[in-house]
Amino acid sequence: MLTHSIKDLDLYLFHEGTHTQLYQHLGAHACEDGQGYTFATWAPNATEVHIVGDFNHWTPSDNHKLTPIESSGIFWGHIPEAKPGDLYKLRVTDAQNQVLPLKSDPFGRSHETSPKTASILTKSTYAWKDKSWMERRKEAQSLQKPISVYELHLGSWKKGEDNRFLTYREIAPLLVKHLNKTGFTHVEMLPIMEHPFYGSWGYQCTGYFAPTSRHGTPDDFKFLVDTLHKNGFGIILDWVPSHFPEDDHGLHLFDGTHLFDHADARKGFHPDWKSRIFNYDRHEVRSFLLSSAHFWVNEFHIDGLRVDAVASMLYLDYSRNEGEWIPNIYGGRENLGAIHFLKRLNELVYQDFPDIHIIAEESTAWPQVTGMTSHGGLGFGMKWDMGWMHDTLQYMQRDPIHRVHHHNELTFRAVYAQSEQYMLSLSHDEVVHGKGSLLTKMAGASEHEKFAHLRLLYTLMYAHQGKKLLFMGSEFGQPSEWNHDAQLPWHLVEGDKNEHTALLDFIKHLNTIYKDNPALYESDFSGEGFQWVCADDSSQSILSFLRWDNARQKPVLAVFNFTPVQRHDYTLGVPSSEDFSSQWEIILNTSIPPRKSKKNKKQSLVSTQEQPAHGFASSMTLMLPGLSALWLTPAT
Repeated sequence: MLTHSIKDLDLYLFHEGTHTQLYQHLGAHACEDGQGYTFATWAPNATEVHIVGDFNHWTPSDNHKLTPIESSGIFWGHIPEAKPGDLYKLRVTDAQNQVLPLKSDPFGRSHETSPKTASILTKSTYAWKDKSWMERRKEAQSLQKPISVYELHLGSWKKGEDNRFLTYREIAPLLVKHLNKTGFTHVEMLPIMEHPFYGSWGYQCTGYFAPTSRHGTPDDFKFLVDTLHKNGFGIILDWVPSHFPEDDHGLHLFDGTHLFDHADARKGFHPDWKSRIFNYDRHEVRSFLLSSAHFWVNEFHIDGLRVDAVASMLYLDYSRNEGEWIPNIYGGRENLGAIHFLKRLNELVYQDFPDIHIIAEESTAWPQVTGMTSHGGLGFGMKWDMGWMHDTLQYMQRDPIHRVHHHNELTFRAVYAQSEQYMLSLSHDEVVHGKGSLLTKMAGASEHEKFAHLRLLYTLMYAHQGKKLLFMGSEFGQPSEWNHDAQLPWHLVEGDKNEHTALLDFIKHLNTIYKDNPALYESDFSGEGFQWVCADDSSQSILSFLRWDNARQKPVLAVFNFTPVQRHDYTLGVPSSEDFSSQWEIILNTSIPPRKSKKNKKQSLVSTQEQPAHGFASSMTLMLPGLSALWLTPAT
């Protein structure tokens, strides 16, 4: 008869809150000799736990009753009749001898597609073929390399006939083709962890160790990751350790008590999302979440995790009025348990996988989100720059005639740009809930002007310090806001050439130039990588700055004209021609289609003169088309 193989050290780490690989011990595991499965779950306040499923006709029996492991709160058992593909659930009896609603396995590797909720026994047979990517991942993902992320929602990116979900295996070649067409370096997926309510986009997660079965099996998802890696693309997953839904089959009241959350609604209930907040003070909950993060990177070769709603974790009074929250032991509003958890998350996961990225979606001025934990920081690799997104979109929606009064919305970022390691994001959050698409946000009396503004917006993002992220549909100017129930309007870029197909070409052009010029990515997080040329020409709504490569040998000059008025003989200071060529090449002009801009290199050369301007020894004179941006670099 089998006995459990959970070692004393595992139990110690679990109860200490530092275990990162609980998924190797809890949940359902196929026996190596083929004799069924072992099952283990944490339910310290339960009196009994039975496994029910296809193998016993969903009828509890003493043969399928789990046994407590000493006083650990973990129940364990072996079911020799269980086989891959069987459905199962946990039948938990609470301390009052009441049988709870049947529970899905918190560590289940696969679950039925909603509205069904059973867990599914799996046994992976997948053989990875991404060795080349994994060996070079450290270099490819260096913060001194270009990183441009294509964010997508898997269920609505593309669909099959009759609006059915495509499988992970069907999506793989289509996604690679699109990434090759657009030039992004990474994909970021909205949460693919199993979730019962499709309309939550994955942010109301019940299966923290299972890719959603809407698109296939765990091995099918491995195929998608593998295909991306073999074609040179990294993959980031959104991950949600901030809250979980109240569905009866999930974590809520798992053993009859508030095991994973706080019983007091002032700490345990999220007023915005009507969900439960994890109890970060409980060591075993921290181990559960740490293990989930580790699982996706280890088992699925994921290259990064974007941690959702970090601000809601950090503040006890997040979205609460006075009297609706409980101060910490020092009387403050900081969630000390969450702070400790986030630090340990970054320390322990980076310790095992130093070549990945852990990215915070954090919308406040919390200090040192990307600072080292040894120096008081939270330890994240990057943080979304929500301030830049808000200010810039607000500016781009303004009529150009009024922009003279709001120039600071473009320049304020320079005050804090080096305070964190930022990712500039134009994400799904900006194109939902009545906000419209990015295209419809843009100022302009005509569609042509709106597309010109959109090119300006993207060019500004790529010129600024920080890594880049763009949500699906925005790469071709989707005219309506995102609808998760329908696929993107691909017909807009499948016919004759139009503004949408031209924007798609432009995105590829932009990504190519970005990757070809180290000045645009090598010093994203250093003050040495950015230098104003002219930040105060508010009267003409023109902005100009230099980006520098680490060797300071080939800078990029970025110039933006945010009005429809063409500016002739516009003079800008540039570094001395003694240090650089006396001719600079225009490598990007947003007013000229990419194909045309490549044809005549002579027309793209601009000569400098030995006349000081803007604090530089030399200067150049440019013609700036209306609603356009120019990038220039010393000619070779």
